[in-house]
Amino acid sequence: MSYNDAKKKYAKIGIDTEKAIAELGKIAISLHCWQGDDVGGFETTGGASGGIATTGNYPGKARTPQELMDDLAFALSLIPGRHRVNLHACYGIHEGKVTDRDCLTPANFEPWVKWAKKTGVKLDFNPTFFSHPKAADGLTLSSPDPKVRAFWVKHGIQCLKIAEYFAKELKSPCAINFWMPDGYKDEPSDRLGPRQRMADSLDKIFKAKYDKKAVVPTLESKLFGIGVESYTVGSHEFVMGYAMTRKILALLDMGHFHLTESVADKISSFLMTFGKVAFHISRPVRWDSDHVIRQNDDLRAAAQEIVKMGPKNFIVALDYFDASINRVAAWVLGMRNMQKELLKAMLVPWKDLTKLQDAGDFTAQLVLQEEYKNYPADEVWAEFCRRCGVTAGEDWFTAVRKYEKDVLLKR
Repeated sequence: MSYNDAKKKYAKIGIDTEKAIAELGKIAISLHCWQGDDVGGFETTGGASGGIATTGNYPGKARTPQELMDDLAFALSLIPGRHRVNLHACYGIHEGKVTDRDCLTPANFEPWVKWAKKTGVKLDFNPTFFSHPKAADGLTLSSPDPKVRAFWVKHGIQCLKIAEYFAKELKSPCAINFWMPDGYKDEPSDRLGPRQRMADSLDKIFKAKYDKKAVVPTLESKLFGIGVESYTVGSHEFVMGYAMTRKILALLDMGHFHLTESVADKISSFLMTFGKVAFHISRPVRWDSDHVIRQNDDLRAAAQEIVKMGPKNFIVALDYFDASINRVAAWVLGMRNMQKELLKAMLVPWKDLTKLQDAGDFTAQLVLQEEYKNYPADEVWAEFCRRCGVTAGEDWFTAVRKYEKDVLLKR
C-alpha cells in the first residue's frame, strides 16, 4: 500500500494524515544524555551510585564531553523531527579542578550551549542528587545533618540559575526536574521528619530568584530505589502534595510505580490538577530497571493519553539507560518508538469512539478499537520520515553499525 492509499483509507474514518504528520513534527521530545555513558558524568570515573545502577558493559560508551556530544548528534541525525536534549548537573564540563555541585555555574555548561546552538536543539536540565560523597548515606535534602542539607539546597539553587541560562541562550523555556533518591533500606522509626526536612529544603530552593517564565521546575516521585527499598521520602503522595501547594509541576515516570499500576491512567488526573503534565518515558522490568522503551501496551496507552489531551500540555522526556546494548541504537530506537506510538494515536478517531462510549455502545467501541489497530500507520510513518530526510525502516541500524565500527569500538 502506498501513502496515498493509506491517506484515502484514513480519510474514510475522518482522519487527515497530513494534519497528523504536521502535528507529529511539532512534538519535541527531550533525549536523555545519560544513556550515552551509563549515567557517569564528567566529575569522576567512579560511575553512578546512590540508588542508580546501570547493567551491562557493551563497548564504546562516551568517555568525554566531546564523545558524548558526537554520539548525541549522530543519534539525532537518525531521528525524524526536531527535539531537545536533557542534561544532568553531573555533566558539567570542568577545566582542571572539578567544580563541586554547590558551586556549579553556567560557565560549566557553556560548551553544551554552543553545541546545542550548532546542532539545533534546545536543552532541559536536572540537578544531580546522587553519585556524590554527600549522598553516600542515601539522604540529601532530607538529611538530619543541616550542613548536608545546606550543600544540596545550594546545588538546587545553582541549577535553577543554569536552567535559566539555557532558556535565555536558546530562547526556549527549560524544564528542570528534581528527583532525590532519599530513603531508607529498612523500616524507619520516623517517616514524617525526613519529609518535613525535604519540604523545607525544597522551599529554600524555590524561594531563590529565577525567571518563572523561562524555567519550569518539576518534582519527580518514586515508589522505591536500590538501597531504599522500605521508605522513599519523595513518594507519590509527598510529591503530589508539595507540587500542588507550591504551584509547581509534579512529574510522572513510567518506571517509578508498582508494575501493576497504569501510569497512563494517572495522566488525566494530573492534567486536571496541574494544567500541564511532565512525563518521563521509561520501561521497568520487575523494578525501575530503565530498559529501552518498546512499542508495548504501556507505551501505547501513554501516547494515546498525550494525543487525546493535547501534546502542547505535556513535557515529555525519555529516561532509560541500558549498557548491555549499543547505546546510540538505544537512543534512536527508543525515540522512534515513542514517535511511532504518538503517530498511531493521532490516526485514531477518538471523538467517534468517545461518542460510542458515552452512548453505552461498548460492543461497537471494542470492535472499532481493535480494527483501527490494523490500519496502515506504517505508511504514514514512512511518509513522515521521508519528509524529514531519514530512513523509515530498520536501515538506520546499518548506519549505527558503521558508526560502531568506525568510532565506538576504537574507544
